[in-house]
Amino acid sequence: MARHFISVFDLGEDGAPKVLKRALEMKKSDYRSDLLSGQVVAMIFEKASTRTRFSFDVGIRHLGGATIFMTPAESQLGRSEPLRDTARVLSRYCCGLVVRTFGEAKLRELMAYGSVPVINALTTEGHPCQIMADVLTMYERAPNLEKQRVAWVGDGNNMANSWMEAAACFGFELRLACPKGYEPDMSLLQICRKKGANILLTESPQEAVDGAHYVNTDVWASMGQEEEQRVREIAFQGFCVDEKLMALAAPEAKFMHCLPAHRGEEVSEGVLEGKNSLIFDEAENRLHAQKAIMEWVFKN
Repeated sequence: MARHFISVFDLGEDGAPKVLKRALEMKKSDYRSDLLSGQVVAMIFEKASTRTRFSFDVGIRHLGGATIFMTPAESQLGRSEPLRDTARVLSRYCCGLVVRTFGEAKLRELMAYGSVPVINALTTEGHPCQIMADVLTMYERAPNLEKQRVAWVGDGNNMANSWMEAAACFGFELRLACPKGYEPDMSLLQICRKKGANILLTESPQEAVDGAHYVNTDVWASMGQEEEQRVREIAFQGFCVDEKLMALAAPEAKFMHCLPAHRGEEVSEGVLEGKNSLIFDEAENRLHAQKAIMEWVFKN
């Protein structure tokens, strides 16, 4: 039976720390293997990407495999052929599917009708690969994750949802500041709290950032929300992570962003390019975290 990675929860509360530790080991050793030797992984991307595409392509090669990249323009994906047929066909050619799409329902359909692992490279609901890279970025600086306070300032989007899952699995305190009407998945929030996650949801960026060791944000309008840009700019007034807001965080607090960033919008130029910004370490760690995730998936 195929093992899938759709959310951080798929790793399990015991498995998630093990995969994180393995990612750090891989990073330190510049890890290579023949795990996927002779195998091909299909990369199905309905959304544009830089870091996700390159990190998965390079990571698969580091594990000895090859990739085929596919968009809707280059295939029958999303056209006349049902997705369930695509799943069954690709399962006969490839050892796994890395999918970057809109609704998670598409991943569920690929899982239901295909016979190979499916890895979530981003959906509207979650971005677990990015979060594993972000937690790895924290872990290599502070192995005692349960003693860390993490702030999220901005939209309650897929990143915020995956941060909540990570808080449940890794034990750090999470404070989310989102404008009214832009909260994260509230049912997921309740699930995470039932799992023991220490999560505060507030409308105040100052309350969220107070004493935080890591401060995170993301663009105010994600892919597919461009038409909402002006409305969101108004709703998110006061949610820019600038030097004044960072001053409320713990001494030497680190800034994090999944990129791409809109300088002067959700983050100031000074914070993004400042000495405490970890944005490029996070980007690099996509490679190492995803290699560990793929090892967990494909060794099954």
